Amino acid sequence: MRLKKQKRHRKAVRFYSACFGFREPYKVLCDGTFVHHLLLHGLVPADNALQRLLGARVLLFSSCCVVAELQALGESHSEALNAARHLVSARCDHEKRVSATACIESIIGESNPEHFFVATQDADLRRMFQKIPGVPVIYGLKNSLFIDQPSAHQREFVKSTEERRMHMSEPEYYKLHEKESKDELTSAKLNDDSANEASGSEHMRKSIGGGHALGVVDKTKFKRKKAKGPNPLSCLKKKKKEASSNAINQDEKADSNSKRMRIRKRNRIRKEGNLSGSAS
Repeated sequence: MRLKKQKRHRKAVRFYSACFGFREPYKVLCDGTFVHHLLLHGLVPADNALQRLLGARVLLFSSCCVVAELQALGESHSEALNAARHLVSARCDHEKRVSATACIESIIGESNPEHFFVATQDADLRRMFQKIPGVPVIYGLKNSLFIDQPSAHQREFVKSTEERRMHMSEPEYYKLHEKESKDELTSAKLNDDSANEASGSEHMRKSIGGGHALGVVDKTKFKRKKAKGPNPLSCLKKKKKEASSNAINQDEKADSNSKRMRIRKRNRIRKEGNLSGSAS
């Protein structure tokens, strides 16, 4: 049960933070009944108990009218009076003392600009703030603290504001339409001016002979360097010298003749025995 309760409380805090801009440290505006409930059930220190409830650092506020009402209740609420005096005093512009309920209503107003969490035990005050968007209410039940879940009225308000943000309002539509018409007029005027300037310059150019009579050139002419071919002399084949070729031919002929003339002669040696035998 404790985990489910913590999830509900965190979900409610995220709802008010995301939809109405509540930021840490959260400001809690306490009335006399809530301060008395905290002391009666031992929920002290109060800032620690509320910090566990909201899951973030808190600042506790009261008002001069709340303190004055506790003082008027006498000795039965003396402890609550001393505790309320130690809280930060919220700004209220009442010259004369009013009831705590009326003072808190005036501080919250219609839109809760200071982003207060209202802590009260007054059931009528709780029901009233459920009809005002952006006012989370904290109350105590014995020794536990609770946050009222966002009412149907508050959820409907958030849904309607989101739809209004998504769609364009009438003043915004008229402003956008006027801006588009002005842009079209200015663009048309610029096009006309550019066309007139072009026609005027063309007329001036024709009237003075295209600008060549005064030595004016229309466009700067640059000579582009073309790629050159290779040197034709370097591409010629080398010629062989005739003298060297003739000398080579003569050398070749001489070599061939010498080969032909060089005939090995076979020397025959006669043996003496053979000679003698032949003689006998």
